[in-house]
Amino acid sequence: MPALYVMIPAAVLLVGIALYIFFKAVDGGQYDDLDSPAHSILFDDQDPNHTDAVKPPPRDPHD
Repeated sequence: MPALYVMIPAAVLLVGIALYIFFKAVDGGQYDDLDSPAHSILFDDQDPNHTDAVKPPPRDPHD
């Protein structure tokens, strides 16, 4: 029983610290853009403008 007098306040303190870190990350913009990092891995680093997948317009045969 005396162990509960130590463990409960320690658990409450750990939850408080975790909540503080979570809200600080949210306020700092950590979770603002979740899509760009996932899509950036799909593009090749050697093509910074991501133009490899874009087809050029068809040429005019009269030029």
